[in-house]
Amino acid sequence: MAITIEAVYENGVLKPSEPLPWKDGTRVRVAISSLDSPILKAYGIMGWTGDAETLERIALDPEFLPEEAP
Repeated sequence: MAITIEAVYENGVLKPSEPLPWKDGTRVRVAISSLDSPILKAYGIMGWTGDAETLERIALDPEFLPEEAP
């Protein structure tokens, strides 16, 4: 089962903002991204249905950056 939650990092420990559905001792895999990214902060505002990583990759791709004015 995969879930996405927010957590706070304090004193070397990640503290989930909500209870987790597993028993103590359950092994899990964790992927972490900072919410400081402007793309992640705006995620969901424009109706994007893909994942945040794909949106950030597209937004930062040089192909999609505005051209320099002459």
